[in-house]
Amino acid sequence: MHIALLGATGAVGRTMLQVLRERDLPVDKLTLLASERSAGREIEWNGKSYTVQAPARGCFRGVDYALFSAGADRSLEWGPRAADEGAVVVDNSSAFRTEADVPLVVPEVNLDAARNRPRGIIANPNCSTIQMVVALEAIRRAAGLTRVVASTYQSVSGAGETGRDALRHELAGQADSHSPFARPIAGNVLPQIGSIDGEGWTGEERKIMQETRKILSLPDLAVTATCVRVPVDVGHSVSVMAETEREISAEEALRVLAAFPGVVASSSADAYPTAREIAGRDEVFVGRVRRDPFLARTLHLWVVADNLRKGAATNAVQIVEELSGA
Repeated sequence: MHIALLGATGAVGRTMLQVLRERDLPVDKLTLLASERSAGREIEWNGKSYTVQAPARGCFRGVDYALFSAGADRSLEWGPRAADEGAVVVDNSSAFRTEADVPLVVPEVNLDAARNRPRGIIANPNCSTIQMVVALEAIRRAAGLTRVVASTYQSVSGAGETGRDALRHELAGQADSHSPFARPIAGNVLPQIGSIDGEGWTGEERKIMQETRKILSLPDLAVTATCVRVPVDVGHSVSVMAETEREISAEEALRVLAAFPGVVASSSADAYPTAREIAGRDEVFVGRVRRDPFLARTLHLWVVADNLRKGAATNAVQIVEELSGA
């Protein structure tokens, strides 16, 4: 199997390489790609040294799967070219997520969608969306879904290395002129991820609202979100209110969550997961499962996952793993 990785030197790209090694995919040939400024760098992987190249016409010929994590602009430029040259593209950016002819895939939820890819491109969802829909799909299969309200607590690594650097510099008392955040992040929480539109919603909130409907194949599902950046290095947390079609007890919800692929459900109320504890793990962790005391058919969940792994790199690698039969 020949795999190409565009964005090999970034935080998610490096995590993809780590996950590829950990999951022991049969990679016979590896092509590492990045921007012109990173071209020429050497990266060690599986005991071999690889020279990072800038993407060029023809570089995807003979590639089976191309993993992209270099931002929407690079994906729009190189994704169609890679597909035209014969690669199956798994893109981690937002470039193609809302396109009707590009499947948006979380393997535990809708793997079959990945097999119908008329443009040769598969989109990896937003990091918070991935972890939330894994938990929601378990609930949906048991009791249906009619409404979802989410509040996210997203780590600085969701903004890439510049986000992590900004937090480090602020904690050290240094100003960071390259910070991607609208306000200081150290000792703070920011209810803004992305630009704010004319109706007051941020780009991140719109992503969650649109992507959840698409992945779950529930185009009329009522989904709203408030997305908050918090001073945590790695790991996103989501407080989810889910209104179901049928009554379901907290005990039954816990049972179906614990039995669902890729989910680790807390066994007791005080055994809830936190971002610090689950960093470096590939599962989606769920705790604080409660029935709403006032609203019928309504559950509350606490959902946590490593945004660099399950929220990005691992989900993409899982898609390749499943499609290739590795």
